[in-house]
Amino acid sequence: MITIHMNAASKVGCVRSQNEDMVLIEKHFIRNDGFSTRVDLTNNDRYIVAVADGMGGHNRGDVASSDALHNLQFFFYDLPTGLTPQGINDAFVGWLDSINYLIASKGRSDVQYEGMGTTLVGVVFYEGEFYSLNCGDSRLYRFREGQLTQLTTDHSLSNMLGSSQHSNVITNCIGGGCSSSFIDIVKFTDDVKLGDTYLLCTDGLTDMLPDSIIFTMLSNGIDANNLCDAAVAAGGLDNVSCCVMQF
Repeated sequence: MITIHMNAASKVGCVRSQNEDMVLIEKHFIRNDGFSTRVDLTNNDRYIVAVADGMGGHNRGDVASSDALHNLQFFFYDLPTGLTPQGINDAFVGWLDSINYLIASKGRSDVQYEGMGTTLVGVVFYEGEFYSLNCGDSRLYRFREGQLTQLTTDHSLSNMLGSSQHSNVITNCIGGGCSSSFIDIVKFTDDVKLGDTYLLCTDGLTDMLPDSIIFTMLSNGIDANNLCDAAVAAGGLDNVSCCVMQF
């Protein structure tokens, strides 16, 4: 039995006129709100947590993030039983192709949706195994025994060039006019330990708060709502969303 305490929050920030982020916890979709829950998992269960950041500056990023998470939630709980890790990998790669096609098709049929896109970061539990998912520059962190570690790699121009000059330019996403997309899928079951805290977040958090501040706040037991409030207080230049998972 694995017990996880989770809390999530998603806020519009100080500059944007609407919130294009969304958080998914099992069957709950969070935007402009907060949510907390506890789950007890056995090897027969499946569970999903994900954060999507609709791309600002593109048409209807709010629709892209919502479409991606609703589609992902249905896809994940509809997976057959008994898939191997390779089978899970293949299934999610197939899902990425299908959601890209769906979002692109919506843009072709209605100009208001043209070019819309979103990032995605997630953690899924399937038949006793944990997997991380990443497409874009939203992040997954692990806080363990006084150390904060970024587990995902940003798919961004600044990461490719080793410079913060292009911090808001991403090189991979769902939709967004990308001719091709990829998703990082990592099985990390063997690395999960009692007492771990995992943080999933959009760049609205990490652009406003350096890792040192996030580290201090997690050390003090701060929850997702407090983290989002701190990002807003620091300027809130973007929508900000996160989910804290405590094992």
